[in-house]
Amino acid sequence: MPKPWPRALAIALALAAATPFGVAHSDPVSQQQVLRFDLPPASLAETLNAIARQSGQVVSLEPALVRGKQAPAVRGEFTVVQALQQALAGSGLQLRLTETGNFSVQPAAEAGAVELGATSVNASGLGVTTEGSGSYTTGAVSIGKGEHRLREIPQSVSVITRQQLDDQGITDLRDAINQTTGLVGATGIGPGMVISSRGFQIDDWQYDGVPIPRNAYVLGNWATQDLVFFDRVEILRGAAGLLQGAGSPGGAINLVRKRGQTAPTVSLTGKAGSWDHYGLQADAGGPLNDSGSVRGRLVVDQDDTHSFTDYAWSKTTSLYGALDVDLTPDTTLGLGISNSDLDSRPMVRGLPRYPDGRDIGFSRSTYSGATWNQNDIEQTTVYADLEHRFDDHWRVKAAALRMREHNDSTHQRMHGEVADDGSGLNFADWITNFESTKEGLDMYLDGDFEAFSLEQEVTVGGNYSKYTSDDFYARRFVPGGNIFAIDHHRPEPTLDAILASPGGRSTNAAYDIRQKGLYGSWRVKLAEPLTAVLGARVSWYDYAYKLPDDDYTDSITENGEVTPYVGLIYDLNHEWSVYASYTDVFEPQSGRTVQQTMLEPVIGSNYEVGLKGELLDGRVNTSLALFRYDQKNRAVTDTDSFDPANPNDPSKPGCDGWYCSMTSGKVRSQGIEAEVSGEVVRDLQLFAGYTYNTTKFLDDPENEGRVFSQWTPKHMLRTWADYQLPGEWNRISVGGGFTSQSHTVSFDREFEVPGFTVWNARLGYRLSREIDLALNANNLFDKRYYLPGYAAADGGNNFGDPRNLMFSVKYTPQF
Repeated sequence: MPKPWPRALAIALALAAATPFGVAHSDPVSQQQVLRFDLPPASLAETLNAIARQSGQVVSLEPALVRGKQAPAVRGEFTVVQALQQALAGSGLQLRLTETGNFSVQPAAEAGAVELGATSVNASGLGVTTEGSGSYTTGAVSIGKGEHRLREIPQSVSVITRQQLDDQGITDLRDAINQTTGLVGATGIGPGMVISSRGFQIDDWQYDGVPIPRNAYVLGNWATQDLVFFDRVEILRGAAGLLQGAGSPGGAINLVRKRGQTAPTVSLTGKAGSWDHYGLQADAGGPLNDSGSVRGRLVVDQDDTHSFTDYAWSKTTSLYGALDVDLTPDTTLGLGISNSDLDSRPMVRGLPRYPDGRDIGFSRSTYSGATWNQNDIEQTTVYADLEHRFDDHWRVKAAALRMREHNDSTHQRMHGEVADDGSGLNFADWITNFESTKEGLDMYLDGDFEAFSLEQEVTVGGNYSKYTSDDFYARRFVPGGNIFAIDHHRPEPTLDAILASPGGRSTNAAYDIRQKGLYGSWRVKLAEPLTAVLGARVSWYDYAYKLPDDDYTDSITENGEVTPYVGLIYDLNHEWSVYASYTDVFEPQSGRTVQQTMLEPVIGSNYEVGLKGELLDGRVNTSLALFRYDQKNRAVTDTDSFDPANPNDPSKPGCDGWYCSMTSGKVRSQGIEAEVSGEVVRDLQLFAGYTYNTTKFLDDPENEGRVFSQWTPKHMLRTWADYQLPGEWNRISVGGGFTSQSHTVSFDREFEVPGFTVWNARLGYRLSREIDLALNANNLFDKRYYLPGYAAADGGNNFGDPRNLMFSVKYTPQF
């Protein structure tokens, strides 16, 4: 049975109480409220104005003092003093406090007003963060190595910030994916998910920039990921071979974890909602010594819920601890460990349809499993990174992680060809046990300089990933099922019973997937408005799939595959730019030709042109993109390689007693995307993204001209907005939005899965400076719809959530 959640909360409170969050302050100014700043590099005048505006403070200066001076990025949680001093670093100017209590900027050598005490600021060691910003956008992202503004990346990039996640009540990666532009988080064959971007799966996910495989299982799709440990989700759409190497045609996802804050922060959140859904979370962080050079973070989260589906429930316990240590003023070590334990009674592979694809008309509460269905997924991840800043222009960073995942289940499925009276189905009994270890390492050097009167930036690095697994499953099929009279109380199967049944079988299998690569990029400003980005990666890839019981091994080796990247960015003015980019991707494949040689890798070419805007002093980011991705060398069946009626024909030897393959398949994905995110008007945060995307087989012996990606809709529109009311009503915030998409197709492409539009809303109320209340309502109009995924006539059809409510209380004590 799952662990009781009160124990998790008790641990959180005990640890939070034991954490030494006290910080010494030397003067009244430094005791001002800590604010979250996310200001990109800009002119010194612009940065000082932005800090003054955000903090509500008065900063006086002579314009001539700051003319022509530049300020570095100011990103992180600071008092206004710390933020101003960070902006003035290296300018020859000094911050002073006037007798009236306002701020003044003067030359560093000039005497006069009272000088403020020196404050140690180490924002660069913390990196970009969205916590506390209150924004649906960010000044910079780290997905492309280093930190760059969205305008500086010549591909489509989206960010789901901590504020947006909290406002929408999103705690699961699949839900986050289904609220962003151009992506689909589809239901898998297992209880996990398949992430699809522009029609192609993203199976390697990045954690703090380190890519590892996350969806290689011997049976179905079981990868899950909760988001309580993370600050934000960064998403790059389009080919990402430069970042990840093999098999990245659709894009990349980077999960950026929470860090210890520069000021003490504690929050306690409780929630209660539909279907007996309850949760508690404690999140505490801050400096662990007087100087703030050691910072900690602790997150404890418990989430218990039943379901709109009969018999189904889940209980998740999540723990996270992190430590950031400034070894020197220029060197920061980050360590973290997380554990997530999910116990559930799931429904696996959903419901069937009639053989022609017609909806049978089930109630959304229909459960096809048994009362003994159980699934346990435990994931433990250790993170480490080390960053050294040589100066304001050069830094080196190394990051590593190790993830161990255990996944076991015993469950019943029902599938088959449904007759009019509901008969014709089999009960499928499964026992599974998957063990896997993922390891990743990434290291790079990044710096900017001026040479030949040109501003330049260089990034060089390498990464390595290793995935090993020990997978086991056993299954049997038992006839006699009726979908209108499901037996949920059949005897629970044992392994011996499954293997003793007619047709019962078990399989042991193991993956060993290793990839390493060297990458580099060169960014050069060819002229004041024009920047070129050139890059390349060299990859080595080894893949082995083993069935020890059958003495079978399938392996692939690719050495020295080169992936080029070219991008151009032209600044129309200080807010708008146009861009174009081209990149390649390769994807190894395991089939063999009639000559008994391995198939060449699938090769893809990604083209993208677009327009990006960074508006209202960076508070809003917009983008418009046209894209096309062509993929060739896909494996298709070589029908001339084998004759099943004459398997001993020496002229048609085949491959392992069946047809061989050849590389003649081609597919294309193309379309248009538009997105806007941020504070579009005062106190109104907005995220809106539209995608038009077609995927098509260009050359295939069976599917030419048909849809390629079954779960990619042609049209997708995702929106969410939150407005803080003005004046005497400013305690109230109102949010709302919808996700809408056109139809998709079944797994066999034989019938359509209807599209849908689902509306959600939120009402927030600030009871006091320390207590916030919120009510989220999802699927306001109770739309009945099926989720995109592995839908087929014999199963795999899963309902989206009916109308439901969630009430939350958040307590944030003020220090």
